[in-house]
Amino acid sequence: MSNKANKVPDWLNSSIWSSPATPATSPPSSSHPLSDDVTDRVIKSSKPAPQPVTEPPKTVAIRKKEAAALRDPLNSSGRNSNYNSDDEEEREGGTKGGFIMGAAEASSRKSQILQELSRKVINMGELRRLASQGIPDGGGLRATVWKLLLGYLPRDRSLWSTELSKKRSQYKNFKDDLLMNPSEITRRLEKSVSIEDNGSNDNGKGYMSRSGITQDEHPLSMGKTSVWNQFFQDTEIIEQIDRDVKRTHPDLNFFSSDTPFAKSNQDTLKSILIVFAKLNPGVRYVQGMNEVLAPLFYIFRNDPNEENAASAEADAFFCFVELISGFRDNFCQQLDNSVVGIRATISRLSRLLKEHDEELWRHLEVTTKVNPQFYAFRWITLLLTQEFNFADSFLIWDTLLSDPEGPQETLLRVCCAMLIIVRKRLLAGDFTYNLKLLQNYPSTNIGHLLYVANKLRTQPAR
Repeated sequence: MSNKANKVPDWLNSSIWSSPATPATSPPSSSHPLSDDVTDRVIKSSKPAPQPVTEPPKTVAIRKKEAAALRDPLNSSGRNSNYNSDDEEEREGGTKGGFIMGAAEASSRKSQILQELSRKVINMGELRRLASQGIPDGGGLRATVWKLLLGYLPRDRSLWSTELSKKRSQYKNFKDDLLMNPSEITRRLEKSVSIEDNGSNDNGKGYMSRSGITQDEHPLSMGKTSVWNQFFQDTEIIEQIDRDVKRTHPDLNFFSSDTPFAKSNQDTLKSILIVFAKLNPGVRYVQGMNEVLAPLFYIFRNDPNEENAASAEADAFFCFVELISGFRDNFCQQLDNSVVGIRATISRLSRLLKEHDEELWRHLEVTTKVNPQFYAFRWITLLLTQEFNFADSFLIWDTLLSDPEGPQETLLRVCCAMLIIVRKRLLAGDFTYNLKLLQNYPSTNIGHLLYVANKLRTQPAR
């Protein structure tokens, strides 16, 4: 047996990896969820591909998703009938790993999670274990668990009310301070000066004297501390946020319809992203953040607890900040080529694949020369929100957020598993076919995907 064959784990030689597909001859899709200015971060320094690839469009292209209403992905009746991955275990009578369950098992897990949440002090280790296997829908369960996993809610339940009140008030202050038009700032300053003058200037009561207008308060000021100069600098980012928010999940009425409710939800996403950009000048806003924010706000806004639903904006903001902090370096263009930037993260994915399936790694990166940056950039920066049905992505996030070491390592294992479960087709494919397959990932049994990802954690690399 060759050395290369020895690099293929035994568990990959199972019959579940059969059913190779005939490679397609059509060119790869040019659609990409990030526009040219972002993809240039990945493509610019990469070696030219051996075969031509059409340029991505200048507008964000959102993958077509199922038009069906959101379902509970943990319910066995909601299994994807278009299961296209290489494994045949669905036809062989079940899903390994326990991620996809029947109604009885979902009910049992729900009871276990509720029991854990009823404790005076939450056992986070046990909660992470239960959540990593999938959180059943209903009762605002996922909203509460995600807030705990992201550290927004403290372990001590007696502190929840105080902490939530403090955070929600803090977010309101952020909005009041950061979303104010400079004209309003100037008006308030004028009012303040007028009160201080106590009406001493009868001829100009209510107006600031010329000497009372500082350089930083003048609309034409280019000073670094000028509120007007900052306002004009922020305009470009705000316009980008507005464009992206309007393209968020166009297939879901929650985000994209002509109803006042959908418009309100768009405005909320926009406010959160603007506040985040202003509070984090080192990162500001990066195209695609709207897609990372969307699942958080959707889950929190649909909490059956009316008070929590009404405060979904503040809750989503702080949870978004915590989530992004774990991936912060992937969003900083200045760090792209550093040991912590996005290219380094993609290289770690490449090494992970090589460790667990050298045959597949060699075929992709050496034989067909498919640069992982062409597909993994989107997978990693958008946390797989564009690769799967919206409801299915919740299951993936349950697992990502449950990792006590942070979501990035689990994310890389899930990405590696995505490659492995379509390995037969990739091994039979050429550059064009493989790039198209990975940029338009097929419908997949999410439970089995997470099972394989977990296997990568426990199975030693060869």
